[in-house]
Amino acid sequence: MQLIHTIAELRAALAGQQETAFVPTMGNLHSGHISLIELARRHGGPVVASIFVNPLQFGAGEDFSRYPRTLQADCAQLQVAGCDIVFAPDANEMYPEAQTFSVHPPLADELCGAWRPGHFQGVATVVLKLFNMVQPRYAVFGKKDYQQLLILKGLVRQFNLPIVMLEGETGRADDGLALSSRNGYLSQLERAEAPRLYRLLRAAALRVESGDGDFSAIEQSVGDELTRQGWRVDYISLRSRSSLLAPAPDESDLVLLAAAHLGRTRLIDNIECSRPV
Repeated sequence: MQLIHTIAELRAALAGQQETAFVPTMGNLHSGHISLIELARRHGGPVVASIFVNPLQFGAGEDFSRYPRTLQADCAQLQVAGCDIVFAPDANEMYPEAQTFSVHPPLADELCGAWRPGHFQGVATVVLKLFNMVQPRYAVFGKKDYQQLLILKGLVRQFNLPIVMLEGETGRADDGLALSSRNGYLSQLERAEAPRLYRLLRAAALRVESGDGDFSAIEQSVGDELTRQGWRVDYISLRSRSSLLAPAPDESDLVLLAAAHLGRTRLIDNIECSRPV
C-alpha cells in the first residue's frame, strides 16, 4: 500500500488506470469505513482512500480543531483491508489558494444544512476537487450520511462525471448505534443512551409501514421522547427517499432522518421505510 501526500504523486501512481474505486474519508476510521473499502474492492481496479479533515465543511464553533487525526492507525486498518493507495494531502495541497469557486448544491439548506450553514457547500466542493484529483470510475459512500449521499449523487449527475456511485449500508454496533467517528466523544453514560435514537426510529418506521399516515405525529413522538431523555433535537423528518423533499401522497419509498445532540455530541441516523399506498 502506498501513502501519498501530493496530487502529482497521486496522478503518477494512477496513470493509465481505468477502473479506480475511491473512498473519501476524514480519517479516524471504524468498521463502517472498512466495509466501504471492501465494497470498493469488489469492482476490480485499484482502491484509493483519501484522508482529509476538510475545513470548508466545519462551521464556527464546530469540532474541526478537535476532530481526531489518526493517520498511522488508519493506514494500518486500510492496509489490512486491501486498500492500494492512501491519499492524505494537507490543507495547502488541497487549497493552495483561497477557495473562491464553490458548489452550492440543492438541498444544502435543508435538514442538516439548516443547522450547519455552509456544510454541504464545503462537502460538495471538496468532493468535486477530490474527484478531479483521483478521477475514479467508482466512488463509494455510506447511507448513514443519507443527505450527503443524495447531494453527491446529484453532483455526479449534473456535472456529467463518468463515475458510478456505490452505496454502502449503514454500519452499526451490536446495540444498533450507527457507527461514527464522533461516537468517541460520548461518555460512558452517553454511549449507553445513544442507541435509543435508532430504537425510536425503527419503531417509528414500523408505524409508517403499518399504514399510519400521520407523519407529523410520528415525527413529534420521536422528538418528544428524545427530549424527555435529555437529548437536544435538531430535527426528525420523514422525507421522500429519492428527493428528500416532503413525500407526495402516492409515494411509497420514504426515509426517516434524525439529528440530535447527546451531551456535546451531535448524532445523525436514518432508516428507510415503505408505506402502503
